[in-house]
Amino acid sequence: MRKKSYGLLLILIMSISWVQAQEKTVTGNITDQDNVPLPGVNIVVKETTRGTQSDFDGNYAINASEGEVLIFSYLGQTTIERVVGSSSIINVQMQEDASQLEEVVVVGFGTQSKRLLTDNVAKIDSDQIGGISTPALQNALVAKAPGVQITQINGKLEGGVKVIIRGLSSVSASQEPLYVIDGIEMNNNNISSIQSNLNPLLAINPNDIESIDILKDASATAIFGAKGTNGVVLITTKRGKEGKSTISVDLSTSFGQPTNKRDWLNSAQYIELLQESAFNSPAFDFTTQAEADEWVDVRLQRYQGDQDYRNIDTDWQEEAFQNSFVRDANISFAGGTEKTKSFLSASYNNSDGIIRGNSLERISMRANIDHDINDWLDVGFNLGYTSTVIDRISGDNSFTTPLQAIAQVPTAPVFLSDGELNGSTLYANFLLQDKHSFRLTKRRRLLSKFFAELKLLESLKFKSEIGYDYLNQTVDRNTGRLAPFQSTNGQSFASDNGTEIISTNNYLTFNKLFGEYSNLDFVLGTNYTRFKNRASSVTGDGFPTDNFKSVSSAATISDGTGTFTNWAQISYFARATYDYKNRYILKASIRQDGSSRFGENNRFGYFPSGSLGWIISEENFLKESNTLSLLKFRASWGINGNTPIANFPSLGLYGGTNYNGQSGLEFTQGENPDLKWEETEQTNFGLDFGFANNRISGEIDYYVKKTKDLLFFTRVPFEAQLPSAQVLQNIGNLENSGFEFVLNTTNIQTEDFTWKTSINFATNKNEITSLPNAEDQITGRNILREGEAINSFYMVEYAGVNAQTGDAEYVLNTENTDGTLNKGVTNDFSQAERVVVGNPNPDIIGGFSSTLNYKTIDFSFTFQGQWGAQLYNNAGQYQETGFGNGLDNQDEYIYNNRWQNPGDITDVPQARLFVNNGHSPSSRYLQDTDFVRLRNLTLGYSLPTPALDRLGMSRVRIYVSGLNLLTFTNYRGYDPESSNDDANTNTNVGNTFYSAPPAKVYTMGINLSF
Repeated sequence: MRKKSYGLLLILIMSISWVQAQEKTVTGNITDQDNVPLPGVNIVVKETTRGTQSDFDGNYAINASEGEVLIFSYLGQTTIERVVGSSSIINVQMQEDASQLEEVVVVGFGTQSKRLLTDNVAKIDSDQIGGISTPALQNALVAKAPGVQITQINGKLEGGVKVIIRGLSSVSASQEPLYVIDGIEMNNNNISSIQSNLNPLLAINPNDIESIDILKDASATAIFGAKGTNGVVLITTKRGKEGKSTISVDLSTSFGQPTNKRDWLNSAQYIELLQESAFNSPAFDFTTQAEADEWVDVRLQRYQGDQDYRNIDTDWQEEAFQNSFVRDANISFAGGTEKTKSFLSASYNNSDGIIRGNSLERISMRANIDHDINDWLDVGFNLGYTSTVIDRISGDNSFTTPLQAIAQVPTAPVFLSDGELNGSTLYANFLLQDKHSFRLTKRRRLLSKFFAELKLLESLKFKSEIGYDYLNQTVDRNTGRLAPFQSTNGQSFASDNGTEIISTNNYLTFNKLFGEYSNLDFVLGTNYTRFKNRASSVTGDGFPTDNFKSVSSAATISDGTGTFTNWAQISYFARATYDYKNRYILKASIRQDGSSRFGENNRFGYFPSGSLGWIISEENFLKESNTLSLLKFRASWGINGNTPIANFPSLGLYGGTNYNGQSGLEFTQGENPDLKWEETEQTNFGLDFGFANNRISGEIDYYVKKTKDLLFFTRVPFEAQLPSAQVLQNIGNLENSGFEFVLNTTNIQTEDFTWKTSINFATNKNEITSLPNAEDQITGRNILREGEAINSFYMVEYAGVNAQTGDAEYVLNTENTDGTLNKGVTNDFSQAERVVVGNPNPDIIGGFSSTLNYKTIDFSFTFQGQWGAQLYNNAGQYQETGFGNGLDNQDEYIYNNRWQNPGDITDVPQARLFVNNGHSPSSRYLQDTDFVRLRNLTLGYSLPTPALDRLGMSRVRIYVSGLNLLTFTNYRGYDPESSNDDANTNTNVGNTFYSAPPAKVYTMGINLSF
C-alpha cells in the first residue's frame, strides 16, 4: 500500500510540474474604440483569482496557461474573452457597451444624463460627421436629427445653409436657430456685401467638434429666453484627456461635380424650334416658313462673332461648371496630466468649387486648455481662429453669374477665331467677367472663452465665463474696363465690416443627493451680451489701366457709406431638476431678458418652462422584464422669445439727407415704445423606449408650437407723414404642430461584426392663425394668409394647353355668386385670379443611417428624404416658353413636348416668338420637390493592432466617402433643394433663378494617430 501511495504522490508532483511548465507570461496592449490606450482595464484568468490591471499606457502582463481564458472588463465597455494560445501576446480593442453607458447630453449651462432627460434633445457625436467633405458644418448634420430641416441653398462653396427646427416660427424676425459654441453665443448675422448670402458658420472646423446637441422643445430652450424660439444648436469642441498624449493627422482629397445637369437644346434643335416659333408668331407677318427662316438667319448672325453660326454648337452649361477639387489637412494634439489637459489643432482647406471662378481657402487653429490649480479651483480657455478667403461670383440674379450662361444661344461661340473671348453673345459672356474682374471676400473670426470654476462646497460650484466673438470681413472687388456692363474705365470697391460680441455667464450649480433616493440639481445665473458692428465702404471709378486695382488709384470716388450699430442684453436665469429613485423627474426653469431692441414699455420679458418624466420601466411591474429595457414618458411646456432683426426697431429714427445740394435731416422710422419680442409657447409629449437590452430603442414625440405677437410692418395713417408709411408692430399669430419618430437598432453584434441602423422622420403642419385686420400679406409669389401655411405660393393656376389651338389656359378661380370658385378656363391670363397653389415647406422630412463594422472594416451611409414641398422656377418664363419671352436657350422638355398640331395632348403650349403664350407667372412653373438622396457614404479600413504595434502608431485608417451621390426625384430643375441665393429672406422663399445645384463629392482620406 505504501508503494502505491508513493506512486500516486509521484504522479501528482509530475502533473503539477507539467502544468507549471505550460504557464507563461501573457502581455499585450488594450485600447478603446478609437485606438487610444486604455488604463485601468481589469484582466482576470477565468474561474481563478489571478488578475491584474492595464497601466497608464494600456499595457498589461499576467501569468496564464494555454487553453485558459482571459476576461477583459472595463466600465462602459463590452466585456471581452480571449483564449490563451501559443502566442504570448494578446492585444485587445475594447468597444463601448451602449447598455452600460449613461449617455450625457449638453443642455444650457450644464449637462444631463440622457436617461433622466425630460426635454427633446438630439445628440450628434463626432463619429457621425467625420469623413463628410463639406465646408459647411450644417451639411454634416443633414438627416441626423428628426424635425431638423437643413437645406443647402446652392452649390457655391460659401453659399448659405438654411436650418429650420420644427417649422418656421416667424415672418420678419430671425428664422435661424441660436448657435452656442462651448457655452458662448455665436454671431449668426449675414454680412454679405452682395445679394448672395454667406454661410456664417464657415469659421467652424468640423474636425474640432466633439458633439452637437440640438435643443428642440421649449423646456430645453427656455433657458435661452428671447433667442430660443427657433431652437438652439449647442456645439462642443474637443478637449484634452488625462492619459497618454496622442497626435492625430487627417488628410483628404476630394473631387466633385454637379449633382445634376439639365438638357438644353443643341444648335440644330435650337434653330429648328426658333424657326417654328417665328412662323407661328402673330408678332410677325410671315406668310411662308422661308420668310421666318430668313429672319432667324439674320438674327443669329448677330451672335456668331467672326464665324458661321451654322458650324457652331456650344454647350454653355459646360462652360459654367467645372470639376471641383478640395485639399484638406488637419492635425491635432490631445493629452494631459492630472493637473493640465489640452487640445490643440490646426487645419487647412483649399477648395475649387463646381462653378467656374468660385474658390475658397481656409486656415483654422484651436487651443482648448483646462488646468486644475488646486482641489477647489479649475481654470481654462478655448481659443479658435479662422481665416477664410473666398473668390466669389455674382449673385443668381445677375447677368454675369456663370449659371446665366445657360441662357446663351448655342450657335454663339465662346471664343473668336483668334482665341479672344466672344463679346457679341445674347447676354454678357460671363467669361469676360471672370477674366477681367474679381471679388475677394476675406473673413477672419476669433472665437474665445475664458473660464474659472470654483468649488465652494462638495455639492456647490460657481462658474464664470467670458466669451469674445470677433468677425471681420473685408471685400475687394475690381471690375476691369473690358468686363461686361462697364461704362467707366474700370471700377473698384472696398469694404470693411467688423462685428464683435462680448458676453459673460456667471452661474452657480448645485447637485446633491438627499437621503437614499432624492436628487436635486439647481442652476442659478446671469448673462450679459454686448454687440457692436462697424461697416464702411468706398467705390472708385476710372483707372489709367487695368493694372491699377485699388480705390486710391481711381479718378473719382463715386460712392461711400459708413455705419455703426450696437445692442445689449442682460439676462437672469434659473433651472431646477429633481428626480426621485431615478424614476420620477421634475424640471422647471425661468429666464428674464432685458434687451435694448425692445420698446421702453416692454424692456424685460419672462420665459418660463416646466417638464416631467416618468421612467415606467423602473416600476416593479416592469423592472424584471426580460424584453423591455426602457420605457419613459416625457411632457414639457414652455415659452420662448424671438427678437427683431434690426437693432433699433422701437425707436423713432432720423437720417441725413441731401436736399438740393444741402445737408439735412429726414424722419426715417416711426417709434413704437410697446414693441416687444415674438413669443412662442410650445408643448411636447414624448415616449422613449428600449427593448432587448436597448438593442432596439427609439423616441416618439408630438409637439405644438404657437407663436403670437408676430412682428409686422403695418400701415399708418397718411397724416403721420412717415416716409415709408409703416411701423413695426406685434400683430399676428401662427402655429406649428407635428410628430417626430426615431428608431435605433443594433441588428447584429458579435466579436467581429456589428451592424446598426437608425431611422427618423418628422411631420410638420404650419398655419397662420391671425394677421393684422385679417389682411393678406403678399410678397412676390408668396402670401401670408389666415388658415394657410406660412409663405404659401399665391399665383394663377395653370390649366394646361387647349388641344385644338395650342393656347396656354388658366383656371379662372373667380368667385361665383354662391361663394364658390369658378373653375372654368381662359386663355386670357388677366381674367384669372390668384389662389394658393402650393407650399415651400415640406410636410415630411426623414433620414435613414446605417453603420457596419467587420473587424477592421467600417461602412456607413445616410439617406435623406423630403416630401410635400414645391419650388417655383422664376427662370421658367425664359427657359420654357418656346421663345415667347426672348431668345434664351430652352429646356429640352419644351422641344420634346411642345404642341404642334390640333389634337396634341400636352402641357407645353405652341411656340410663338415674342408672344406670351404661357410664360406669365403661374403654377406652370411650380414643381413638387419630393426627393430621396443618398446624402453620404463612407468605406474605411483600419490597420489591425499587431501592424500598428510594429509601426508604433495607435491608428491608421484609410477611407473613401461620397456626398450627394444619388438623388431620386421627379423634379425637372437642377436640384430640388437649390433656391435663390438670397432665399433665407423670410417672406420671398421657395424660388429658384439660375441657381446652381449642390456638388456631388468623392473623397479619399487617411486618419493617423500616434
